[in-house]
Amino acid sequence: MSTDVMSSNEQILTNARLVLEDEVVSGTLTIRGDRIQAVDTGHSSLPGAIDCEGDYVIPGMIELHTDNMEKYFQPRPKVSWPGRQAALAHDAQMAASGITTVFDAVSIGDVDDQSMRHTALHDMVEALSAITRNGISRVDHRLHLRCEVCHPDTLKRFLALAELPQLGLVSLMDHSPGQRQFASLDAYRTYYQGKHGFDDATMDAFIERQLAHSAEYSSAHRHAIAEACRQRDLALASHDDATIEHVAESLEYGTRIAEFPTTREAAEASHRHGMAVMMGAPNVVRGGSHSGNIAAAELVRLGVLDVLSSDYYPAALLDSVFRIAEMEGGYSLADAVACATRAPALAVGLEDRGRIAEGLRADLVRVRQLDDHPLVQRVWSGGRQVH
Repeated sequence: MSTDVMSSNEQILTNARLVLEDEVVSGTLTIRGDRIQAVDTGHSSLPGAIDCEGDYVIPGMIELHTDNMEKYFQPRPKVSWPGRQAALAHDAQMAASGITTVFDAVSIGDVDDQSMRHTALHDMVEALSAITRNGISRVDHRLHLRCEVCHPDTLKRFLALAELPQLGLVSLMDHSPGQRQFASLDAYRTYYQGKHGFDDATMDAFIERQLAHSAEYSSAHRHAIAEACRQRDLALASHDDATIEHVAESLEYGTRIAEFPTTREAAEASHRHGMAVMMGAPNVVRGGSHSGNIAAAELVRLGVLDVLSSDYYPAALLDSVFRIAEMEGGYSLADAVACATRAPALAVGLEDRGRIAEGLRADLVRVRQLDDHPLVQRVWSGGRQVH
């Protein structure tokens, strides 16, 4: 590449394997301010250029669904943590994992009214707003409202938050027994009795109450929230679709993202109809679903996995990208990286990030492979080195 002098607000990354939209090239990337200024296939000899030593440089990853923040607000049962400190610790982990845009998932209407998801909802939302407003966050935080449609108060709570400027994604969930993730009542019993220590009689009453709530509220809340999202042009996601009928319902509501479909038929139908199929990165790293649902690797081999999410383990996102690029019948590295960058950006309408291209946000991750393990070396968010 031609060389002049670097300006004071420029950064040059050279001798890098740049993961572009359709290929990987050896070259140089110039950052000016918060934008990518240039992408070249030569090397720079300018004294101030950063030698990446042949490491990969990929776009900053975009996380659409993570409840990781909850661990910092409640590090142990019945232990709450101050909001700003909790949000900043979560923010630091996102940056260290190579995630530069995160849609933090907070739950509305958890089936357990005593859970911290209910009691800390507004604390989490306010803490995220505060670290962004004060300019002390490392990465770009957006809000993802997970709406438990079978809860009596879900619609009211959703509408109270629907005008927040940081809101960018809404998902519709129904964790009532006998369907979707809990099609097996035995699995439902095992999960909730283990979680809450219910005896059999208490568990029976719990199931009866959840079934009654689902029958009374789920359909009406699903319709009302979907309509509110349409009016506000908010991206909408389904959750745990299991059947063709679930997919058809999601399409009727204008759903853009199919979060964690539990069966092959639901995943294939969602992909075929243009919904972005999201699967959990831990599913890829562990080699299957912890709850016995469809394996993400199978959807990769079918070519219907579109978006990866770290879900409950942030570091899994980068690991899963490289795993699906290396597995038999997997994706090319460029396509695997797109599952954590370009595809989630498109799914929620973010056009200024998710790719390495001139004029886009300088959200970047330098990655070195050690054996089969991708290691985050440096992270830039909006041109600012944050890790």
